[in-house]
Amino acid sequence: MAVHRIERADLWKSKARVLQLRLRERFRVAVDRHRRRPPIFSDGYFSSTVQRWLIRFRDFRQGSLQSSSAFYRKRVSKDFTAEEDSVIIRMLQSIAVPLLGNMCHVFMNGLNHVQVYGLEKLHDALLHRPRNKPLLTVSNHVASVDDPFVIASLLPPRVLLDAQNLRWTLCATDRCFRNPVTSAFFRSVKVLPVSRGDGIYQKGMDMAIAKLNNGGWVHIFPEGSRSRDGGRTIGSSKRGVGRLVLDADTVPIVIPFVHTGMQEIMPIGANFPRIGKMVTVLVGDPIHFDDLLNVEGIEHISRRKLYDAVASRIQSRLLELKIQVDKLASEQLIKLQHPNAGSTEKASDMLQQVDWDSFGLGSCAFTEDDSLEPEIQPKQNITSQGEHQEPISTDRSPRMGSMYEGGTISRMHGYMDSFELLGFAARGVFMSLRPRINTPGVGDASPLRAWKLYLEANLLRPLNAC
Repeated sequence: MAVHRIERADLWKSKARVLQLRLRERFRVAVDRHRRRPPIFSDGYFSSTVQRWLIRFRDFRQGSLQSSSAFYRKRVSKDFTAEEDSVIIRMLQSIAVPLLGNMCHVFMNGLNHVQVYGLEKLHDALLHRPRNKPLLTVSNHVASVDDPFVIASLLPPRVLLDAQNLRWTLCATDRCFRNPVTSAFFRSVKVLPVSRGDGIYQKGMDMAIAKLNNGGWVHIFPEGSRSRDGGRTIGSSKRGVGRLVLDADTVPIVIPFVHTGMQEIMPIGANFPRIGKMVTVLVGDPIHFDDLLNVEGIEHISRRKLYDAVASRIQSRLLELKIQVDKLASEQLIKLQHPNAGSTEKASDMLQQVDWDSFGLGSCAFTEDDSLEPEIQPKQNITSQGEHQEPISTDRSPRMGSMYEGGTISRMHGYMDSFELLGFAARGVFMSLRPRINTPGVGDASPLRAWKLYLEANLLRPLNAC
């Protein structure tokens, strides 16, 4: 009985094993058939003659087109993007651009601190450039929100309300145009799509050149991507910026600016921007390319070399500005860490404006090497009994003692608190600026005259009586 049960169990196991092998083999065949589908141009589909003609047609088509490795001047008409800018898109831009720009302006200047140097250079190029003269701004790329945050912080609100004259910029399709919702949003804020790896002659670059040909403003990051070290260095400029400069119908005004501090507002990996940070922006002088465009035999120079020369010049200028903006940011940080460092100097400047004649000190109070009286050395008085008396103390209170050490300003620096000195100088300024009323009486007497009358009445008169 037991042997019979064992045989039946072995039978079921063998059947299950056979079924398992059959299913595995069937599945493997189906997968292999799916993966090993013969190519469409195999001998089973077309004869060798048809294949040969297809290969010839393909080679002829590739040879008739411009090679992707060749560089040439590709002209773009002004109406290149006419079909892209529909009425609905322009309406959305007129609403979204001012709204987003002013929100970013309030965020940067209200919740953060922005220190800008050379801002008049950007405003002059933006607001006072000739009609139909294109503008191209270039900057380093530190954080994902450099545009629009930095751009909005540099412009006044009245300029941000003019959506038509604000900047166009470029963004990668894999970041800004992933789906219809994000595509509609970024198009409504004047962002043009570019595809990574498609070269400098792709449609997005042509659209940017069309905006320049219409006299518009285009902002671009010559590095092509964000800094990987938090903005400490600037990467090499790509040839695309060279094409924007050289292939436009009119050479644009190129304004460079470099900023630092955005890595604190939007660090790598952060989902929301931070507040309470300081951003320093330095706007440089316009970059000129007349020597490159007017060189002899320019028609014989490779377009690739011209693109590289323009990109190299822009990179050099950005590197120079980077060194300067880092220095300015360090100085600002030191001032924030030591806010009272310049209080004494400010007090000295205010003391120069005090009417010291009204105090009886005269103009001699501002010399550093003057001395109101020679230094008094303490002497030991010997009595007739030969006993030594205690030396006459010349110590005075700190503020009185300051009258015996160098100039008046330096003595005040040594013995008075800087804020108290500042307040004293301010009171003197206000007293000197107060209009004098010609009323008879003791009020007409100067301070020296008042002291003289007091001494004569209280000290000299008793001495004369004796």
